[in-house]
Parts: sequence; structure tokens; C-alpha cells
Amino acid sequence: MKVKTIELKGNKGILKIEDTEVYFVNSLRRVMLAELPKLAIDDVIIYDNTSPLFDEIISHRLGLIPIPTDLKILGFRSECTCSGKGCPTCTVRYTLSKEGEGVVYSGDLQPEHPSFAITETKIPIVELTKEQRVILEVEAVLGRGRDHAKWQTVLAPRYRFDAVLSYDKKRLSDVKAFVKGLPAGLVEFKGDKLELKDNSKVSIFETYLEKAEENMISITKDPTKITFAFETDGSMSAKEALTESAAILSKKYEELGKFLKDL
Repeated sequence: MKVKTIELKGNKGILKIEDTEVYFVNSLRRVMLAELPKLAIDDVIIYDNTSPLFDEIISHRLGLIPIPTDLKILGFRSECTCSGKGCPTCTVRYTLSKEGEGVVYSGDLQPEHPSFAITETKIPIVELTKEQRVILEVEAVLGRGRDHAKWQTVLAPRYRFDAVLSYDKKRLSDVKAFVKGLPAGLVEFKGDKLELKDNSKVSIFETYLEKAEENMISITKDPTKITFAFETDGSMSAKEALTESAAILSKKYEELGKFLKDL
């Protein structure tokens, strides 16, 4: 298997994967969606809420705020030595107290420890008028996307196969005339091969083919050449999400191998 990094900065990742099976890429995608742990607000104690929103709505919005997650220092509450009581190794606490006219943002959540300060600070929670206030305390714990969407770190992981173009060589002059009329940089000839300059623009090329009602060029997909793309919600970087997901998938393969040996 060959893996080339197209982009892996901030919250976005794009990989070019070759010489592998589709099931492997799809397995990585499913691990990112369902198995990758992250912090999310799970317990909310509201001391005072005179805002226009019910307690339940505010709690729901709080649960969807991305919380910075470091899996090296945090563990699941159910597996912690504190027996689920909530300690610094399994629970992160925040407080919020705001009164008066203005919008309450995610950045108004004050962490118990500075290292867990909210990075996506401009997510609106509720708008207050002059005499309204919100005072609350929350606890964030690790969870997985399979349990609830609020614990889903990676958003819309997807993959596509490279497009392979072929044409009727008996109509080479017509093909060249058609290509010449396309926007610059869409397709090009490399020797006697017709190729897309950017595989992500295959749908644009298909539109031109359909509009011209031409059948001299055909498009097929190569399942051995895959572009895999994903974004995170900001709770961890794309690189961290990819590394952790690959480690989880590797562990699952090892567990399956041990199980098969015991049969």
C-alpha cells in the first residue's frame, strides 16, 4: 500500500492511497466515525437560567461544542480508578456565568485547567437581554461516536476512486477538438492518453460530456487509486485523528487475528 499526504494541516486531511482494497479505506472511515474517542459535555448543572431557552436546549447546545481532547492523559470514566466518580484523569469541568445583554458563546466556558480552554470560541449558545443570566457548571467525559453524535470527532470522512478516461481512437480528431473547447486545465493529452488534471473535477468533465451528448469519451473508476478526505470538529487536529484512528484499526485487526487463532 502506498500513502501520499496531499494535505494534513489543522482540521483538514486529504490522502492519496494506492494499491489497497476498498474495504480497508472504508474500515478506516468507519473507525473515524464510530470508534475514535473524544471529549464532550455530558453532565450539566444549571444553577440559574432566565434566558429565552429551556434548560434542555442549552444542555443540548453545550454537548455539541468541540472540547480539546488529549487521549494521552485522559481515560474513559467507566474504566477509571475513581470508579466513575469523576477525577482529573477522566473528567474535565467548566463553569459559565454570564449576565446582561449579549450573546453567550462557547468561549465563555471557563475550564478547571487552562490546557482544556475552548478553542472554537465563537459558537453561540444563547442570546441574553439586559436582565437575563445563565449560571451553570458542566462535566466533559470521553465517549465514542457510536454512542452519540456529540462524541463524533471526524466529520464527513469520504473517499473517491480516480477516474480513468478512454476514447475512440478512430475519432481522435473529434476528441482533440472537443478537449480544445473545454476550460483550460480540465483535461490534457499525455502522449496518446487522455487524463484529468484534477480528479476532483471529474463531475465537471462529466457535465460537459452530457451537455455535448458525446459518446467518444468514456469514464471508468480505478478502485486501486483512492483519494480519502476528512475534517475534524476542532476537538483534535486532523493528524491526531488520523493517527489515533489508524492505531484503533490496527488493534482491532490484532484482536481479530488472536480470535481466529483460538478457533
